[in-house]
Amino acid sequence: QVQLVESGGGLVQAGDSLRLSCAASEGWTFSNYAMGWFRQAPGKEREFVAAIIRSGGSTSYADSVKGRFTISRDNAKKTQYLQMNSLKPEDTAVYYCAAHRSFSIGTILRTRQADYPYWGQGTQVTVSS
Repeated sequence: QVQLVESGGGLVQAGDSLRLSCAASEGWTFSNYAMGWFRQAPGKEREFVAAIIRSGGSTSYADSVKGRFTISRDNAKKTQYLQMNSLKPEDTAVYYCAAHRSFSIGTILRTRQADYPYWGQGTQVTVSS
């Protein structure tokens, strides 16, 4: 059974930083899965934030977070991270960890919600101005 648990959210001021973590359950081969982060603000559609391939060697970001957010992973710890710097009020949302089985060791990255069958429950990030 695949389980993903996010942590690290909180209330911060504009310009501050946060690091989100997503821990996968024991019993699955974490390195066989590409990972991603999505977010959803109240009244808005869930949107893509970042993705990372199995090895961690290639990443993709939404235009709105490029240069500010960094996605990474530690396969030995079965954990992925999202380092968020220079936070803005518009970053306020529930952030979700997502995963999909990957049969490629290349650089293909998926950005659609429908591509990810496994999801965490989300962690709230609130940025005040």
